[in-house]
Order: sequence, then structure tokens, then C-alpha cells
Amino acid sequence: MNPPPVTLTINLLGREYRVGCSEDERADLLAAVEFLQERMRETRDGGKAPNAERVAVMTALNLANELLKERSSSAPAIFDSSDFRRRIVAMQTAIDHSMTGQEKLF
Repeated sequence: MNPPPVTLTINLLGREYRVGCSEDERADLLAAVEFLQERMRETRDGGKAPNAERVAVMTALNLANELLKERSSSAPAIFDSSDFRRRIVAMQTAIDHSMTGQEKLF
């Protein structure tokens, strides 16, 4: 039996989002939020994006570019990529679920 999901309120660039996850994914989600918050601040402070939506898109593109470069490099993977993918999918699902109805914020 899976434990019931927990709902966290996260903050990204001053905007609050409610995100559901399992208790065992909580620490990973909070670490991802902290990482994303820092990367979004870098994008915003670099003057690359004038508003929160643009900051989010530019940050996502930068992270996707870095991930694709890492995948194509000949260096051996430092992490278990299947576990990494599973966690990203779980976080994306949780974020998509929590964003339902919040589209008007942007």
C-alpha cells in the first residue's frame, strides 16, 4: 500500500504553487525546487527575460540544452539515468497536476 501523497506549497520567483508528491519523493522535490529557483534567478538577473513566464521558459530551455549535451557526451554517466528520468517524470506529473487552473497567473 502506497502512503498518501503530501501537498507542498513551493515558491518560485515569488509565485506560489501547490505540488503533490509522495513522502519518499519530498526531499528530491524540494532539492529540485531549490535548484530551479537558483537557475531562474540567474536567468532573471542576467536580463535574459523580462517576466516570470519568460524566465521559466528560458530556464527550461537552458536546462534541456544542458541535459541533451550531457546525454550526447562520451563521458560515462555519473548517475543512474533511468532513476533520473523516473524522478523527472514524477515531478513533471506533480507540477502539471498542481498547475491545473493556475494558467491565468501568467
